[in-house]
Amino acid sequence: MIPDQFVDPQVSRAKFDRELTEYRQLEADYRRRGWLLVRAEFPSVHVVLATPQLTPPAIVTGVAFDYTNYDMRPPSVRLVDPFTAEPYKAKELPTHLKRSVETGGPPIQGLQLPLGAQARFIAQQPLMQWYGPDDIPFLCIAGVREYHDHPGHSGDVWELHRRSGAGRCVRLLETIAKYGVQPISDYQVSLQPRISGFVQREVPS
Repeated sequence: MIPDQFVDPQVSRAKFDRELTEYRQLEADYRRRGWLLVRAEFPSVHVVLATPQLTPPAIVTGVAFDYTNYDMRPPSVRLVDPFTAEPYKAKELPTHLKRSVETGGPPIQGLQLPLGAQARFIAQQPLMQWYGPDDIPFLCIAGVREYHDHPGHSGDVWELHRRSGAGRCVRLLETIAKYGVQPISDYQVSLQPRISGFVQREVPS
């Protein structure tokens, strides 16, 4: 029996197996995109995301899924060390999953806009959220257990998204890859030389 498993284990396991079946049907395609499934044993899945667009390719992050009590409860999703599977603290994150969002802003002095028009700005919004540098960050999107358990999202309950597939493994990986891996376009190399980070482009919502 899985600790904290209150849903009939056969039900959760069947839905877990459905997630794996969906993934494995296109596993060769995902591998070419840099998705490497390294562990899948109910209720856990561990996927490593890499950058096939770089030469040489680089491993960016691991992603750990916990499907305990699925789908009565959404899966837990953490960015983890790809080798140890230990969750990253906020200060250790290799990516914040930043997406570009359009926001309104106050009038800009000297800027003439058509009547009724409002200035629009592009802001970088991280999907990974935390309070302090030693916190374990959570993925702030619907379909993730930590998102729905957060008191700030009490009005956006899991039941509103449960039937839409928001907690599906592939769908969540698509989001993480879109904002955390695909924007990486090059290495940042210092004069030593050593790799000090990645160069990322903006990704719209």
